[in-house]
Amino acid sequence: DLATNLVGQPLVKQQVMKGVREFLENQNPVKPLVMSFHGSTGTGKTYVSSMLVRYLFQGGLQSPYVHHFSPILHFPHAEMIEQYKENLKRWIQGNLTKCGRSAFLFDEMDKMHPGLIDVIIPFLGPSWVVYGTNYRKAIFIFISNAGGEKINEMTLDLWRARKDREEISLQDLEPAISKAVSENPQSGFWKSGIINEHLIDFVVPFLPLKSHHVKQCVVSELIQQGLEVHPDVVQEVADSIPYFPEEEKIFSSTGCKTVASRISFFF
Repeated sequence: DLATNLVGQPLVKQQVMKGVREFLENQNPVKPLVMSFHGSTGTGKTYVSSMLVRYLFQGGLQSPYVHHFSPILHFPHAEMIEQYKENLKRWIQGNLTKCGRSAFLFDEMDKMHPGLIDVIIPFLGPSWVVYGTNYRKAIFIFISNAGGEKINEMTLDLWRARKDREEISLQDLEPAISKAVSENPQSGFWKSGIINEHLIDFVVPFLPLKSHHVKQCVVSELIQQGLEVHPDVVQEVADSIPYFPEEEKIFSSTGCKTVASRISFFF
């Protein structure tokens, strides 16, 4: 499914498949699987995380063992941060006691109050055993637009140096992303021990998408909606999307995010 439906993200396919497969095949992991997805809007972060839980848990996001946190919904008020910390810690502890194979998704980490997420550090390391229950089989996924600008900037620099985006390696991006998110006072990972103590197993960069990737998204969306795939429509929808930088217009500013809603304008 990743190979067929995730457009233009070779590093994601490689990292996610490797990380998840190795973790699930290990009967006695030394720590939970912790992955952090970074990239700008519409590049596939939410898509991949929901695909993962759909295959790993019966009922996907509706499964009682999948817990999805959104800062705007669950932690809206900065003045209540101490209360949120207590609630979050209890919630994770309670759910892991019920089922060690739980998954926790933290959406929009760039909107999370700095300092809040560090309350879960004890659950992410290799030594956390409480009341005789081992929590090392859990999965934690952080999703963030933070670091997206840095990824876009580095991809653009490579393009200007006449290198293809497919030539970008994880080693090029990972240190820059970690630095960008931990030094950004607006990010939930600001000065976070999760970054400083290297508790994230896989920092997964989602690259900006080019026009031919957007066209692939349009084709896939047309098929999904049961509509005929007209090359003219595919081109028109792709052309209607904003691209950056202003002069060269190489990468989609919104990834594939607005593709589905734009299709109706052309029918």
